Amino acid sequence: MIEIKVPILPESINDATVAVWHKKPGESVALDEVIVEVETDKVVLEVPATEPGLLTKILAQEGETVNEEQVLGLMNDEIGDKGTANNPPEDDADKAEVEEPEEATVEPDVEPKPETETEPSTEETEQLDNQESLSEHPHIVSPSNRMEERVAMSRIRKTIANRLHSATQSTAMLSTFNEVDMSSILAMRSSYKEAFEKKYAVKLGFMSFFVKAAVEALKKFPTVNAYIDGDEIVYHAYCDISVAVSTDRGLVVPVLRDAHKMAMHDIEKGILDFASRAQEGTLNIEEMNGGTFTISNGGVFGSLLSTPILNSPQSAILGMHKTQERAIVVDGEIVIRPMMYLALSYDHRIIDGKEAVQFLIAIKDALEDPARLLLKV
Repeated sequence: MIEIKVPILPESINDATVAVWHKKPGESVALDEVIVEVETDKVVLEVPATEPGLLTKILAQEGETVNEEQVLGLMNDEIGDKGTANNPPEDDADKAEVEEPEEATVEPDVEPKPETETEPSTEETEQLDNQESLSEHPHIVSPSNRMEERVAMSRIRKTIANRLHSATQSTAMLSTFNEVDMSSILAMRSSYKEAFEKKYAVKLGFMSFFVKAAVEALKKFPTVNAYIDGDEIVYHAYCDISVAVSTDRGLVVPVLRDAHKMAMHDIEKGILDFASRAQEGTLNIEEMNGGTFTISNGGVFGSLLSTPILNSPQSAILGMHKTQERAIVVDGEIVIRPMMYLALSYDHRIIDGKEAVQFLIAIKDALEDPARLLLKV
């Protein structure tokens, strides 16, 4: 008998929740096939089969809280000639042909209905069917055929909710806004995208420019890269940039370590790797812990302007948005330019308004003149 256990949990994680069983008792399991997923506060851990077999018993149901190395279920490692749930062995008796009696052709007597009785209308029948179907669902309430469904929050969603609520309650959060002309960055991408991809095997995106601009601005305004710990301010001599990534399970924020040392192609590859593994649920806790400053890109979903919430204990977060052509005035002339609104949310307890505005302007200036940004002049 093989025991299916909760994997070793990341440091600082005490327990997990059984998220979903991919197999039912009686079903066969191939080597390395995922049997069950368990969810922690930040990541979903897959539990694969260490050897092929047959799932015989589930000991921890979906939604149950489990501890490290707790037995979740049992597997039989000897399928043998017993077949699988999809292909059960045939019984000799099943192979024998059984003659079925011929159906009677005599129609039974039917008592005629009273003339006053009428058949229910199609609409009434559908309403009855809907009510019967709804009454069988444990989570649905349907007064007057208006459906509602209650679904338990996942652990990741609970953690996100608690962290965001805590950030708004424990900080003096304020936001400042500006806009950036993306013409120069778009022109640079158009000129060098093929050469960049050919040399580094990754596409040149917007995020590497924004990470570079943020790093240079953080060097000029170190308080934005710091945080409050009790009665002290903790300053960092490095820039670990957290990048918000949206997944089906919720928002995760992996960290680009030592972003101040990274080249453009390293940043693009790092972000691409994070995005891919975030969707797969294979990011680990260590990759999401820490971070000194966060960048969130709501523009990929079409957001034109927003006020991002702080990623505690960090003191600031930069919000990117959709690039949209707008009429602006340049040197007294009305011109059409690809513009993006920028938002900086910050903890006013540690960052003054003047400093926040100057920091955002430093990012704007760097993005509007990317040659100077990359040459560091």
